[in-house]
Amino acid sequence: MQHLRFARLLAIVCCFGLLVSCSSFNKLQKTGTDDQKYKAALQYYEKKDWYHAGLLFEELIPVLKGSTESEMAQFYYAYTQFRQQQYLLSSTLFKKFYETFARSEHAQEAMYMYAYSLYKDAPDYNLDQSNTLTATSALQDFINNYPDSQYRDDATKMILDLRQKLERKAYEKAKLYYRTSGFNIASYKSSVISINNFQRDFPDSQYNEELAFLKVDAEYSLAKNSLETKQKERYQETMNYYQGFVDRYPGSRYLKQAEKMFESSQKEIDRLNKLEEERAKEKQLLKQAPADRPGKVTAARQ
Repeated sequence: MQHLRFARLLAIVCCFGLLVSCSSFNKLQKTGTDDQKYKAALQYYEKKDWYHAGLLFEELIPVLKGSTESEMAQFYYAYTQFRQQQYLLSSTLFKKFYETFARSEHAQEAMYMYAYSLYKDAPDYNLDQSNTLTATSALQDFINNYPDSQYRDDATKMILDLRQKLERKAYEKAKLYYRTSGFNIASYKSSVISINNFQRDFPDSQYNEELAFLKVDAEYSLAKNSLETKQKERYQETMNYYQGFVDRYPGSRYLKQAEKMFESSQKEIDRLNKLEEERAKEKQLLKQAPADRPGKVTAARQ
């Protein structure tokens, strides 16, 4: 019971303190001088009260223009937004800072924080990755501009993390085309193209063994479901993909499945070659037939 009373009392004291604080802050905003507001903003900032510090800095920036405090007000304001996880806004503010105060001792940090804000705003791999590309580019620009920076290692780690997102996104896209192909010729083609693009963009990826096999499978399925005139070329491409797969992953767990497709492709090519030979012979016989007919007619008359 005593604990409950104490908790209630503490809640009342906290609420009263909050009301007093809000009242004091509102009074400062309405009647305080710019100097008082700036000092208060710094105090809020030191206490990590990012919300109130941000409100004051935002209010002061237009009126401090051209003063010595203007630079730091903009720098701290950008940080208050970053600390409140307003990453898109903080990225804009940090970028504006290093472009405006290029010679400032804080310019390097601001450029890093611009890129870092974009990194924090980058979406999960399953969403659109436009922001991820922008963040990667910003981090790389920072490293290029400040190769000896204390932030270089962190920027490099973030780039690797962002590339993993792009890699996972590309992997899932390639798998999606493969899973939805069914008997859709266009999807089989898209699957092969997507896997080729992935292998080009991420040559050292952990997903390449699986995708190399799926490329064999997709091309084989494409050949099976193609018009006869396209089959020979596509079965041959299946065999080429198989050869590339087995050369790189000779001990793969997918090897037996891939071998079956390779052997089946070879048999189909042999069948198609034989069919082409038979048709060629038939054409030759048809060409010769008209020349034989007059002789046969004469013989019949005799």
